[in-house]
Amino acid sequence: METQISKKAALEAFLSLYDYHTKMFYNVLDGISDADAQQRLNTKANHMAWIAGSLVQERYALAALTSDSQLRQTSDDLFKEHQGIKDGVTYPSLDEYRKDWEQISPALRDIIAGYTEEQLEGPDPYEMPGGNYSLFDAITFCLDRESYCIGQLGLWRRLLNYEPMKYE
Repeated sequence: METQISKKAALEAFLSLYDYHTKMFYNVLDGISDADAQQRLNTKANHMAWIAGSLVQERYALAALTSDSQLRQTSDDLFKEHQGIKDGVTYPSLDEYRKDWEQISPALRDIIAGYTEEQLEGPDPYEMPGGNYSLFDAITFCLDRESYCIGQLGLWRRLLNYEPMKYE
């Protein structure tokens, strides 16, 4: 017998992950210098400043696409419309990203927590290719991407000779 839970019930569990990511964003950037955050170590990999900024941008984008939120990241022009990293650009300070994260995180949490089952079954605001996705699917994807990006930032900590991220 297969047990089914509602999307709203699953979303409640996702909010715990959202809260965890909110904390881990600060932890993974703790102690990183702005100069090191711009390092690509002679690769084409996205550096920490870009990854952190893209994490912030996705929270703002989800809020804007699914509510009447007019909030924008301070460095929106660098990240809007899912822009990739730009060579030769100095990205904003990690403190700027922290301030933006502090602003958007509780606002988006309130938006997500307020969704009804019907809204969660509604259309994907990103219009992701490859399927008939719902708003619930888009939120799931965004949370999964946050895990991935926080993991990348954790790897960059080690590549740049910083201590591992603290979980407390």
